[in-house]
Amino acid sequence: MEITLRHHFNSLRRFGVLAVALLLCGAGATATELRVAAQVGTEPKFQTDPGTGAVGGICIDIMRAVERLDPSLHFVGGQRWQPLPRIYFALDHEMMDVACGLSHSPERDRKYHFVGPALFTLRYYLVARKDDPVEINSWDDVRKLGADGVILANRGFAGVTMLENAGMRLVDASAASPQLNVQKLVAHRGRLFFHRNPGLQALLDRTGYGDKVRILPTEMVRSQLYFVAGKHVAADVIERLRAALQALEKNGELETIARKWE
Repeated sequence: MEITLRHHFNSLRRFGVLAVALLLCGAGATATELRVAAQVGTEPKFQTDPGTGAVGGICIDIMRAVERLDPSLHFVGGQRWQPLPRIYFALDHEMMDVACGLSHSPERDRKYHFVGPALFTLRYYLVARKDDPVEINSWDDVRKLGADGVILANRGFAGVTMLENAGMRLVDASAASPQLNVQKLVAHRGRLFFHRNPGLQALLDRTGYGDKVRILPTEMVRSQLYFVAGKHVAADVIERLRAALQALEKNGELETIARKWE
C-alpha cells in the first residue's frame, strides 16, 4: 500500500511540475492565435447546442482545455462551419492553422504535422434498415451480399478510405452529409450505411428515421483522431500545443471529455 501511494504521489507531482512549466511558458510566450473551423457533419466532434445555437462538441471542449493550460494559445474560428474539403484547402493555403480530429492517412501524413497524443477514438459501425434481417460479422459477410451489398458513405470523409482499404468495391459516396445517407438507406438506395460512434444513435434520431434503422453490433473499424497543423505553423507553436495535449492526457481530461460526449 505504501509503495502504491508513493507511486501515485510521484505521478501527481510530475504532472504538477509539467502543468506549472506549461503555465510559466505560456505566461512568457507571445500570444498565438490558431485559426480553426468547425467541421460540418461530424457530431459530436462539432455540433450545435440546441439551446444557444453555439458550436460545441468534443473538439471545442479540448480547445478550451488547452487554452486554460497554456494561455498563450488561443483558438479562433471554432464557431464557423466549414466542410472538410474547405478545411483542407485552408490548411494547404495557410488560411487556417490547425484542424481538430483527423485520422492518419498517407496523404495527410505527407501534407500536415500530426500533433500527438491522440485526442479520442472513433469506432465505425454499419447501419441497416430495421426490416432488413442482414447480419454482418466481418467484411466477408458484406462481400457475400454481392451486388446487393452497396455501402453508403460520406463523400470526402475518412470512412471512404477505410472502406477502400477493406476491399469494399460497392461504395456510394455521392452524399456529403450523414443525414442524406440515412434518407437514402431508408429509401432502399443502399443496403448499408457506414458511420462512426460516438454520436451515431443521436444522429439517427435527429434525422427522424431512428425507428426505421438499426446499428449492427459488430465494430468494423477503430480509428484514433488527432490535431493536425499546416506545414506553415512554427515548430515552437506545435510543441506548445503538443505539450498541452500531453498534459491533458496525463491528467485524464482528454478521456473525461470524450466520455462526456458518448
